[in-house]
Amino acid sequence: MKKTLYIMRHGQTVFNLREKIQGWTDSPLTELGRRQPLYAKKWFADNGISFSHAYCSTSERASDTLELVTDMPYERLKGIKERNFGKFDGEAEALHLGSPPFGNVYEPHGGESDDTHIGRVKKTFLDMMERDDHESVLAVAHAGVCWFFTYDTHPELYEGDDMPVMHNCCILEYVYEDGRFTLVRHINHDFDLPLE
Repeated sequence: MKKTLYIMRHGQTVFNLREKIQGWTDSPLTELGRRQPLYAKKWFADNGISFSHAYCSTSERASDTLELVTDMPYERLKGIKERNFGKFDGEAEALHLGSPPFGNVYEPHGGESDDTHIGRVKKTFLDMMERDDHESVLAVAHAGVCWFFTYDTHPELYEGDDMPVMHNCCILEYVYEDGRFTLVRHINHDFDLPLE
C-alpha cells in the first residue's frame, strides 16, 4: 500500500540568522521563522493535502513550527532530531569541519557520525510509516535530517554541482511502499510572495 510522508524543515531560528551550528542546541524561531510555516500551511491547503498523523523532533524549533502548520495532535520523536555536533553545537557555522557528508569527523568531539545520524533517522521514518493507518504523515525536522535522508534515498541528486538546497520550511514529499522511500518533489517557498 502506498503511503505519503511529508518531511519539512523548521522555520528560521535566531541561530540560523546568526549563522551558528544548532545541532542538539535549541534556538527560538525569529519573526520570519514564525511566518515561514504559514507558507507551508498554505501550500498544503492549496494542494488539498491533509494528514492522518503528525510528528516532529523533540527540539522546540520543530514543535513550534509544526503548531503553526496544523492544530492536530502530534508526537515528538528523538529519532528525527538534528545531528549532534558535540562541542561544535552553538558555535559559528564557519567552524564546521568540512561540508556534508561529514563522515565521522564529529565523533571525536562528542558528536554523531553520518552512519549514526542517518541510521536513527531512517529507523524512525521506517517505524513511523509502518504504523497502521499512517497514510499521509507530516514530520517536521531539520536541515540535516532533510539533507541526509535525501542523500541516502537518492544519492544521484548529489552528483555534480546542482545539489538540493533545504531552505527553512522546505517540504520533501516521499511515497513509501514496500519498505522503500521515493522522492516525488522538493518544494522551497518564495517568502516574498503574499500569503493571500
